[in-house]
Amino acid sequence: MSKRIVKVYPFFERLWHWLQMALIVILMLTGFSLNGQLGLVPFGPAVVFHTLAAGLLLMLWIFATFWLFTTGTWKQFIPRIEGMIETARFYALGIFKGEKHPYRKVYFRKHNPLQAATYFVLKWFIFPAIWISGLFYLTYALWEGGENAGFWIVVVANIHVLAAYVVACFVVAHVYLLTVGHGFRHHVQPMVTGYEEVDLTTEQEAYLEANEPNRLKPRGVPAE
Repeated sequence: MSKRIVKVYPFFERLWHWLQMALIVILMLTGFSLNGQLGLVPFGPAVVFHTLAAGLLLMLWIFATFWLFTTGTWKQFIPRIEGMIETARFYALGIFKGEKHPYRKVYFRKHNPLQAATYFVLKWFIFPAIWISGLFYLTYALWEGGENAGFWIVVVANIHVLAAYVVACFVVAHVYLLTVGHGFRHHVQPMVTGYEEVDLTTEQEAYLEANEPNRLKPRGVPAE
């Protein structure tokens, strides 16, 4: 293995990340205003902006899902047991003692075991729960005459709010972890430039140099 500065985050992945972040912030502000937790946005505009942001985010997820499967990037989000305990221990204790992160980032796996497991749950369970319940909520006028509709709208609303709180907790934890270790700038920079230092095998390095040299920074050149 050799360490090289490699473009591991293509343009679409970075665009997807930042658009998703902006839309989730809008949804949180308007959603909590609708729920009575915040009073930052009046009810009427909150409904409009919440619905618009939700629609845009849903379209973004559809495109992102297509991209994940067509590029094979979905494999990055498959959790694995190996290294899970060591990584969890690092975030729970080692990070406060200045220990070195137990996970070595490699070219073919950008996320550590804990990240992969978290993203897996979010992308395949929490996010679908939000948009499915949101669609049922938005189309309530079409099924409000059904049997026990009053009961089911309460169930839908609670699922939607619970999933939203899970996402809010993830956002808080995500931002917090960006501030520890090497610092906020170090963690955010790869999602801006696309470049990050990873371990490459001799074969991977030779392949990139021969076929995708634009993805490799020359040795000694920083990621910026």
